[in-house]
Amino acid sequence: MSRVENLAAQIAELPNHEKRQLLHLVLVKTDFMSRGITSDPRICGGDACVVRTRIPVWLLMQARRMGATDLQILASYPSLNLEDLENAWAYAEAHPHEIEQQILHHEAA
Repeated sequence: MSRVENLAAQIAELPNHEKRQLLHLVLVKTDFMSRGITSDPRICGGDACVVRTRIPVWLLMQARRMGATDLQILASYPSLNLEDLENAWAYAEAHPHEIEQQILHHEAA
């Protein structure tokens, strides 16, 4: 049995909540969730943004830190959907130093 097959058998035995935790860990740590996030030096100075928008991840994180709920953020940015927010939160979790630096930079400006 290969290592992958062995892992698949072990994963099959996990309860659903542990499978979800494992999936989240794999997606965040391998950066798959940031597929809905882009960084282009020509857009927002290269800050990570939600694809198809000019809405930077740091701005969404700052709103969240100030107490805005996902529903309030979605109401404020009608071009976003829940998947966009999930991608932004995953990106921020995978790149905390980058997001923190961008927040500090924009607060100082």
